[in-house]
This record gives sequence, C-alpha cells and structure tokens, in this order.
Amino acid sequence: MHPILKLVAQRLALGFLLLFAASILIFVGTAILPGDVAQSILGQAATPEALANLRAELGVDQPAITRYFSWLGGVLQGDLGTALTNGRDIAESLSSRLGNTLFLAFWAALIAVPLAITLGLLAVRYKDRWPDKLISAITLTTISIPEFMIGYLLIFFLSIQLPLLIGGMEFLPDGLRSWLLSNLRFSSVALMNDSMTLIEKIKSITLPIMVLTLVVLAHMMRMTRAAILNVMQSAYIETAELKGLGMLKIIRKHAFPNAIAPIVNVVMLNLAYLVVGVVVVEVVFAYPGMGQYLVDHVSKRDVPVVQACGLIFAAVYIGLNLIADIVSILANPRLRHPK
Repeated sequence: MHPILKLVAQRLALGFLLLFAASILIFVGTAILPGDVAQSILGQAATPEALANLRAELGVDQPAITRYFSWLGGVLQGDLGTALTNGRDIAESLSSRLGNTLFLAFWAALIAVPLAITLGLLAVRYKDRWPDKLISAITLTTISIPEFMIGYLLIFFLSIQLPLLIGGMEFLPDGLRSWLLSNLRFSSVALMNDSMTLIEKIKSITLPIMVLTLVVLAHMMRMTRAAILNVMQSAYIETAELKGLGMLKIIRKHAFPNAIAPIVNVVMLNLAYLVVGVVVVEVVFAYPGMGQYLVDHVSKRDVPVVQACGLIFAAVYIGLNLIADIVSILANPRLRHPK
C-alpha cells in the first residue's frame, strides 16, 4: 500500500476511535451530573410514586450500560433521541440550530482566515519593524480579552454610542444621516429568521462575526508568522536571496508553500473553535444556534439534548483535526514521492 494511503487510513481509524471514546466520556459525564430530571419536570411537590413512574417512562431508571448502548445504537441510525423536557425530536430541533451555528462560523471564517494569513505574511515581510510590532500588539490585545467582554464592548460602542453620535451630527444632510443610521444600527441577532434575505441575515450577525474574527485572528496570525519565519531560516531561502529574488516573492513562492502544513493545522483548530467554542458568543448575543440551545437545556438537566450537542461538537472538532492531519500528509513531499 502507498505510504500516503496507509497514513490516511490510520488517521481515519484513529478518528473513529476517538469519536467512540468521546461518546463514552460524554455519556458518563452527563450520567454523573447531580439532580433529577423527573424532579425538575414534576417539581418539588411530586410524590415518590409519580417520580418513579416518570423515571420509568423516560427510561432513566435503567442501568447505565443499557442506556448507553441504546443511545449509541440510535445515534448510529440517525436518531438522537427525544428531549425529556418538551418531548420534541432532538435531531429536528438541532437541524436549524446547527445550520445557524455553521452560518455564523462560515462568515467569521471567510473573514478571519484570509485576514490572518495576510497579516502573518505582512508581519514576516516587515519583521521587527513597526508594521510587525503594530500587528503583534493589536492581536495580543484581542487575544487577551475574553470574548464576552469584546461582545459587550462592541454592543455598547457600535449599537448604542455610534448611532447616537451620528444622530447628533446636525451638519450632515438629512438623507446621509438617515442612511448612516439605518446601515450602522445593527439589528438584534435574536430577530433572525428564515424569512430574512441573505444581506439582512449577515447584517444581523455583524457583531458576533466581529467578535469571533477578533478572537481567532490573533492565534492564526501569530502561528502563520512563526511557521513562515521557521521556513525562512532554511538553506534554500538563503539561495533564493542570493539569486536576487525580492522578499515578497521569496515569501510567496518559497516560504509560504513549505509552511502550509502548520498553517492548515492552526486554521483547522480555529475553525473547530468557531463551531464548538461559540457557546459564549451565542449566549451574549442570544443567537439561535447550538450553543444557546445547549445552555438552555443544561439548566433543565435535559440529558439527551446535552449528549446530542456534545457528540456533534466532538464530531466537528475531531473531523476538522482529521482534515488538518490529512492535508499535512498530502503536503509532505517525502510521502508524495517516496524513494
């Protein structure tokens, strides 16, 4: 078997094994949570008989091993179960929520990834000069501030202060002031619905996109810079310099292609964060995504919903890391052209 195919097969097998292990951890972690879902549904005044009947109806009185394999068998058949608190099908409820989360992550990634790579290339081009120091200072600042704080600051300045400022600019023509107010007054993401046009949806999630972009931009930019600088110390880069090639051409044609593997790894890690780590951002902006759905049902101790959300997040995280590993394998010339 070709070395590349063998390594890809090993990575795929490892990915499925990790997902199986994650399912066990998720089930065990939710099983040992304190509290009683039957008690939370019926209230403190419920009789022991009513609680026992509801536990039997929900299936939570069965042994843990039986419940795990029953849940896993359903997942393998595409059945994520039924929410204990409202009786709704979890897969049906999650379909729109997952779509909203992926929609938000897609637009954040569409802005953050090219911008991070561009800033990383500029930082390498002007290494130890003021553009490099300015980019590093700004990104270090953004990565040091928690995302919920960035969200609240953007809400305050862009959704409250900026429209008030523009509204007070009497020297502007009425038409221009009205246009600025209508375009800079960001709508609430909680009002987003399927009847909105694409432009209206993007406008409604402008602030969450900005928060996610600022959060992941710094890490990707700094790793891009570090990966390219590491390649710049190679002998063939020195040869290219001796040939009289310009620095930008050396970075674009020689350094960047050979640094693609670590860059892809860090990009995939941050893409995984955009999907898995948006819980805080979704809660801050009341965004109707998977994170908000998960938080709502954790407070109700709705175990099947928590398990389903956890498994989907784990699958996304493992899947994106698996893609990064495969891209790194394919980008390795020693594996593509074995002796």
